[in-house]
Amino acid sequence: MSRGENQTQTVEIDQRPVSLRIRTSTRARNMLLSVNPADGGIDLVLPRGTPVGEGLVFVESRSRWLAGRLRALPAPVPFLDGAEIPVLGVPCSLRHCPDLHGGVWMNDDEILVTGRAEYMARRVTDWLRRTAKDEISRRAHQKAELIGQRITHISVRDTRTRWGGCTSTGRLSFSWRLLLAPPNVLDYVVAHEVAHLVEMNHSQKFWQLVGKITVDADRAKAWLTAYGQALYRYG
Repeated sequence: MSRGENQTQTVEIDQRPVSLRIRTSTRARNMLLSVNPADGGIDLVLPRGTPVGEGLVFVESRSRWLAGRLRALPAPVPFLDGAEIPVLGVPCSLRHCPDLHGGVWMNDDEILVTGRAEYMARRVTDWLRRTAKDEISRRAHQKAELIGQRITHISVRDTRTRWGGCTSTGRLSFSWRLLLAPPNVLDYVVAHEVAHLVEMNHSQKFWQLVGKITVDADRAKAWLTAYGQALYRYG
């Protein structure tokens, strides 16, 4: 496996096949192993020059730990009729309405979804992405204005390793799954990335700036640590 090359294999953990994604890293000093809550797969990072076979032996040595982590993953919640999902922390029921027209919209504590049943999951996902971008963009631009900064672009994706990102050119990116979190948690992540427009670090000045444009940052961080991975169970 050459530098930067990725591989995917299937390994057996707890007597069932599991996808194992292997990649090399020039920055990794040790082999790193993790369970991805988004799809139940395993991610293995190898330092440059480490043989794949050595990585597979490492995976085998940690099979009991991996089995426990896989069993602890929360049950998935597909976007089907009757499923319950949180929107800004409020439980909402998905309701398939094939006889109605108009796409997807929220009505009190229900999310109404028109069209054919086989397209329901995709329609719900698209609606959540659009709604997340609207909510995040509104908050981000307000916070940027408070500190005299300008955002050049905002994107919303289904990221698996980061809740948000900021570049030196003013481009911000976020996970749409933040829409499933409580409002203060979403607001904190937005403030975190907007603050990076001024401080591209995590210095004391950075955290002071975060505190000026959001509230309860410590509580929001604690919530993400405790419950953030559970947001990947939806969809």
